[in-house]
Amino acid sequence: MGSDPGLRRLVLGTLLAAYRGPQPPPWAVDLVAEGLAGHTLFGTNVHTLPQVAESTAALRAARSDVLVAIDEEGGDVTRLAHATGSPYPGNAALGVVDDVASTRLVHESIGAELAQVGVTVNLAPTVDVNTADDNPVIGVRSFGSDPARVAAHAAAAVAGLQAAGVSACAKHFPGHGATVTDSHLQLPTVDVPVEVLRERDLPPFAAAVTAGARAVMTAHIRVPALTGEMPATFSRAVLVDLLRGEYGFTGALVTDALEMKGAAAVAGGVGPAAVRALAAGADLLCLGARVDAALVEEVVAEIVAGLGDGRLDRTRVEEAAGRAAGLAAATAGRPPAGSTPDHHLGYAAARRAVRVEGHLDGLDRPLVVQVHATSTRAVGRVPWGLGPHLTDVEQTRVVVAETSAEGLRQLAGQRPIILVGRNLHRIPGACDLVGSLAAVHPVVVVELGWPGRWRPTGARAFVATYGASHANCRAAAEVLGLTRGESVSARCVT
Repeated sequence: MGSDPGLRRLVLGTLLAAYRGPQPPPWAVDLVAEGLAGHTLFGTNVHTLPQVAESTAALRAARSDVLVAIDEEGGDVTRLAHATGSPYPGNAALGVVDDVASTRLVHESIGAELAQVGVTVNLAPTVDVNTADDNPVIGVRSFGSDPARVAAHAAAAVAGLQAAGVSACAKHFPGHGATVTDSHLQLPTVDVPVEVLRERDLPPFAAAVTAGARAVMTAHIRVPALTGEMPATFSRAVLVDLLRGEYGFTGALVTDALEMKGAAAVAGGVGPAAVRALAAGADLLCLGARVDAALVEEVVAEIVAGLGDGRLDRTRVEEAAGRAAGLAAATAGRPPAGSTPDHHLGYAAARRAVRVEGHLDGLDRPLVVQVHATSTRAVGRVPWGLGPHLTDVEQTRVVVAETSAEGLRQLAGQRPIILVGRNLHRIPGACDLVGSLAAVHPVVVVELGWPGRWRPTGARAFVATYGASHANCRAAAEVLGLTRGESVSARCVT
């Protein structure tokens, strides 16, 4: 490899790395100068917006056409607003509103914010059709469960982002919405005929391609009818025959993070996963969040070894690097498109998305009970709940396994209870807790996750926000009439 610097640069041109901290370390900048395609930014890289702009400027100083990517979906998945929650609702809320013009404007505003800080590729929108209520990784990241509706909003989101001067990356091909396991942790299986995929999962990707999406992200899911025992990320039948051949996609194919168990555990490590993804037709290899110089060198060495032992053909790597360079060229050296971020759009859309079943009478000075819920790796540690929006209202936080209906009733006294959760139907014991409480006490349930088919028995009302972003939670507080007054007390009890 040392005797062929051109080969090293070629291989680096297919890699999307990452680094930790608010400023790119020297190795991250040096690799960009040596040909690394770019870096993905995560929450650890974001302290303030001016600081992010400085970081991306440092990367561009090493090479002007460096790719700077980020997962800024709006809603629950946010990097720029990871400390407070996103001012935009996510896709599920936008799908419920079903105003494609609003979806386009919200995503154009997201894109404008990204362009202002030097991000060139948004690893969004999520265009999976969420057909599994228990889906642990998509849920409110999806525009909904209807393929036609998801397709319409997918096209609008792509158009909005790219109008702001940021390339869109539709994900996760060929569709992660029917899974009930998280590909961060294992390899999910979608065992349906190809005809079902064409009717249910693929229309939004076709719409995104037609709308001009410059990139599409692969899914670490197994679809036996197409991929056999391997994930779609390693399947030429999925990436080349289906996406490029059948749907005519000519842009850059980006892998989901290769550090995820759905890829690395199957291939035997990130390096072997990179080789398999390239051989299958991927162009830009997202290594993940836990990246350092040693991992990049390990992956480069494995790809070079693959070129030597026949696992890879050099023309395939050249094709991949060329497409990655084409994605970079789409935004390199261009000033922001002139779009202006508008958080009011997000808050207004979130308010339109709130749905109330039942009645909200008699909620004067309630006790707000927030049910603890874990986050997926895609979401990360982003604050959620009604707390920041409450005034003159007491809130407590509980863990279901350590809480009883009688304990909550005693704590509330004569006050009604507003029980707030995220994907309550998936938390062990939560549905029983709500039912027992509602049988003896006035209860309103606020669902900030995917509402699915479950409804609480005996509750006065069921309020669905279709997301837990800052905008979604403010909208819920407004609908419940909890934003009046001057003070708020908050405490944790179990």
